[in-house]
Amino acid sequence: MVIINCFLYYFPLGVLGDSLTVLRSPPYVTFQDGQWPISGEKVPDLVALTMGFSIREDLDWPGLAAGSLFQRPRANALIVVRGLDSLDFPKNISSYPLENPVPFTLDSVANTVHTLFAGSTPVVLQLAPSEERLYMMGMANTVFEDLPVTLQQIRGRLSQDGSVLTSLPLISLSRNNEADLLFLSEVQVLYDISALLQKHKHLAKDPAPDLYSLELAGLEEIVRRYGTDSPQFADATRILTSTLQKFADDVANVYANNAVVEVVTVKTFEAPLTRKSRSILQISNQGSLYNLAYKYDYDYAVVFNIVLWLMIVLALAVIVISYNLWNMDPGYDSIIYRMTNQKIRLD
Repeated sequence: MVIINCFLYYFPLGVLGDSLTVLRSPPYVTFQDGQWPISGEKVPDLVALTMGFSIREDLDWPGLAAGSLFQRPRANALIVVRGLDSLDFPKNISSYPLENPVPFTLDSVANTVHTLFAGSTPVVLQLAPSEERLYMMGMANTVFEDLPVTLQQIRGRLSQDGSVLTSLPLISLSRNNEADLLFLSEVQVLYDISALLQKHKHLAKDPAPDLYSLELAGLEEIVRRYGTDSPQFADATRILTSTLQKFADDVANVYANNAVVEVVTVKTFEAPLTRKSRSILQISNQGSLYNLAYKYDYDYAVVFNIVLWLMIVLALAVIVISYNLWNMDPGYDSIIYRMTNQKIRLD
């Protein structure tokens, strides 16, 4: 089971606004055709639902239809494209407007996977090459040990055979420019992740679902350096679009079309991405004056149904047993009285 968090940042192409695009999904995960907007803070809940997990609050969004109770995707890959409001994907794929583009992470989904599938050796990899931010846990240390993670390692990978410098048509992009190299380095990471997944296909057979969250910041530098009307920007967005489609195809092939691949394009987030924590004292001081407990807990529905149906079953059992005992004939229905009666006759 693999959980990969790598983050991809990119810049604007269209004028349709921020969007959520579903590149791949299995037949039993149905996305409805329509232009229903979804809030950025609800994207983690959407990912959790596509993987068959429960969420704290109902997602009131008609874009995702009710799925199968007996099938769940083997993987989910979410690619965040920051600084870009749309990409030129094929028209036959599902795309939805994105409202309130606040920063989000898939930490809650990753925690759910770890909790439900702790015995399946989950793998976590978080990577942001432009920030040289890396976090690996479990089998990620062995499966992705050859993945270049720092800018120096990735640029060393670009100089090797089979890199994107030799396989992609760069046209106006230069291998000698810092902004171009940053963008191409992050494209190389996508290619290397696909190659490693092809090499370790046994990960797709693990009973636990895999999670990929990709984030990069290369195209932002392209825009900052050349502008959105430059040929470098046009070539970079063309390369990005084809790379994302290839990545989606590779993930779908590894998981035998049992994977969901989404792309979130956001021109700018409303606030910087930060990881927040709250102390126990802060939580206990919130709420009512008398420090009353919350009305509902995350497992409220589960516990309520267990207690309710257990009480109903026990009540029915008591009624049935009491009825049979009340109408029992001791001379015929009880083995104790039957044996005593025979003993009396013998005496």
